[in-house]
Amino acid sequence: MLFMPYAAGQGMDEEQIAAEPDLERTWISHGDGVATEAWIVRSRIKPVRGLLCFLHGNAELIDYNLPEAREWTSRGFDVLLPEYRGYGRSTGTPSQDSIVQDVVDAIDEAARSASYPSIVLHGRSLGSGVAVQVALRLGDRCSAVVMESPFRSVAGFAWRYGVPPALVRNPFRSDEALPQLSCPVLILHSRQDEIVPFSHGESLAALNPRATLTPLEGSHNSGLSMTRAYWDAIDALVHPLRR
Repeated sequence: MLFMPYAAGQGMDEEQIAAEPDLERTWISHGDGVATEAWIVRSRIKPVRGLLCFLHGNAELIDYNLPEAREWTSRGFDVLLPEYRGYGRSTGTPSQDSIVQDVVDAIDEAARSASYPSIVLHGRSLGSGVAVQVALRLGDRCSAVVMESPFRSVAGFAWRYGVPPALVRNPFRSDEALPQLSCPVLILHSRQDEIVPFSHGESLAALNPRATLTPLEGSHNSGLSMTRAYWDAIDALVHPLRR
């Protein structure tokens, strides 16, 4: 019920991918034999300010996140779009532990080709839970985290579907991970979110003194990234990062 790659659609075809400017495509081979796809969208602004890793929500693919990637590249960041195993063209079966490790592997691979002064994680919905867990793995290498439409934990939703939280195999306990982060955290959440209530963003913001909550307007899937307030908050977060 948590992972829905079948609902994400077909994505872009090979010709469309090849036609995208500044996009480098790679495959990451993991220790268990799974291969996951990753794209890097290069910024034309030099010197590059850092690496932005964008982690999409459920029923999405990296193919659909190019508009956000382009906005980040216009701010001087190279953008890494790692696909989750089992989604799109990537092989394997998704789980919390495997996806988090796959993303760390993709970041390490990207960092081998460039010396980035900062690494920023941006996760949307399900991706917010991935982002916080990856940030814990990265430690001081992580400069900032953006949590968009985040949930406290998947386990906290379990009773809604009649499932005891103890049986949840992929709990994504952001409420336990967030207090352990020492980097700045930006929480973007709509007051009208009908899937993840705004109260989740409020309670997460209260867990870390370096977390900032920016209330937005719109539904969970209404395209918050098309609003000015969304990017104004991101600009304020990354402004201190050196150019």
